[in-house]
Amino acid sequence: MENVILIVHLVLALSLIGVVLLQRSEGGGLGMGGGGGVMTGRAAATALGKITWGLAIAFICTSIALTIIAAEQSAGVSVVDRLQDAPAPAGEPATLPTDGGSLLPPSAGDAGGGDVPLAPSAD
Repeated sequence: MENVILIVHLVLALSLIGVVLLQRSEGGGLGMGGGGGVMTGRAAATALGKITWGLAIAFICTSIALTIIAAEQSAGVSVVDRLQDAPAPAGEPATLPTDGGSLLPPSAGDAGGGDVPLAPSAD
């Protein structure tokens, strides 16, 4: 059922984009151009305007339906709770160094795992 609603949702989104792009502009972008735009009063309800409203309402309904389905399928547990309950991976537990050392793993040239000097020593 979720897949059907998702497909309908995607078709509605694409249809809504297409219908909006087909509509006539009412004055230029950012208020430039001729025509009163907002100042002319109520615009005529054209067929494309009614189709846009219908598609928008259907799009919102499918969005709400998908949200409800996703909420029902979640186990009532947040992602953070799932991370805390997950078992530690095999091997060493991940702990932060308390001695102020580096968080990076030791490299091949760094056998001790401590801090690597930035400049060569004057031997």
